[in-house]
Amino acid sequence: MSFINRFLGVFFNPKETFRALSEKPLWIDVLIILLIAVIVYFYIIGPYLQQDQIKAFESNSRQRERLGEEAFNQRLEFLRNPPQFMIVIGILMQPISILIIFLIQSLIILGMGRMSSSEGKFVQVFSALIHANLINFILGNALRSFLILTRKSVFQTTTSFALFFPKLEVKSSAFIILSQLDFFQLWLFGIIGYALSFIFKFELKKGLTLSYSFWFLKCLFNIALGLLNLRFGG
Repeated sequence: MSFINRFLGVFFNPKETFRALSEKPLWIDVLIILLIAVIVYFYIIGPYLQQDQIKAFESNSRQRERLGEEAFNQRLEFLRNPPQFMIVIGILMQPISILIIFLIQSLIILGMGRMSSSEGKFVQVFSALIHANLINFILGNALRSFLILTRKSVFQTTTSFALFFPKLEVKSSAFIILSQLDFFQLWLFGIIGYALSFIFKFELKKGLTLSYSFWFLKCLFNIALGLLNLRFGG
């Protein structure tokens, strides 16, 4: 199956696309596209993310008290005028981080699948996960970029259920929880259900259960990190 057929198939014909990928896992070309898309995305949102971080730090009285006035002002100046090489490194670290996350997630999903099936290989799961993430990193980030450019803020932009509660504070436990219910993530893990049913040779219902079970665990992990950061980071 060609790259174009796989790319379009993820959006319009996921069942047959992931059936083909389970038989012949392909991933290098799509991975390259995703990593380039991540670099472009963070390059676009970088200035707005920087401004959000500056505003958040300026209003953080807990950090001001903990660091002291002089150290606080030095940190603030660094946020306002970071070295150029730090900006470049920060952008380039994003695709590396994403790749590591893909590898870890694939291992976890494989382990969960092998608990109820003797079928399935790492490369099959990795290929499926890479292709499914076209939804999040291409279509999802395209919409997020548009919204960020329109609102001129990263922190105030979401494609999750938090969108229905515009008065929610970004630094609130409710926002942290609702932000995990991202529409593109829900779509992504829905089509991964097809892939897992082919990879582990079981029915679609079981594939969807496995897919959304992993999504639920991932949400719990991210919520826990967000709440800890809210509690200790201010």
